[in-house]
Amino acid sequence: QVQLEESGGGLVQAGGSLRLSCAASGRTVSGYTMAWFRQAPGKEREFVAAIFRRNGGPYYTDSVKGRFTFSRDNAKNMVHLQMNSLKPEDTGVYYCAADSTLILSSITDIRAYDYWGQGTQVTVSS
Repeated sequence: QVQLEESGGGLVQAGGSLRLSCAASGRTVSGYTMAWFRQAPGKEREFVAAIFRRNGGPYYTDSVKGRFTFSRDNAKNMVHLQMNSLKPEDTGVYYCAADSTLILSSITDIRAYDYWGQGTQVTVSS
């Protein structure tokens, strides 16, 4: 099993930046597909970005392309999500997720991930 812990959330004005981190323990992230999902108030959890375990990607949802950058640090067993040019619609709880067996076509599917962190709140004010 792998345990995930997110950090780096906070309150930022529109146009600002935040860097989320996800620390993994128990297994090395290089063997897992790692992803970020987010959930806005009253909405379902949605895919944001992912890196496939065989180093494919990163893949992004259209609304964050060009603004967010997903990176993996295998040496520190961490992944990061650099978020720039933040918008109020980016507000939500951001979750780190991992899975070791999902196939590439399922990379955006919340049901494909077995391991989840507790989430970190991101609030973007207008």
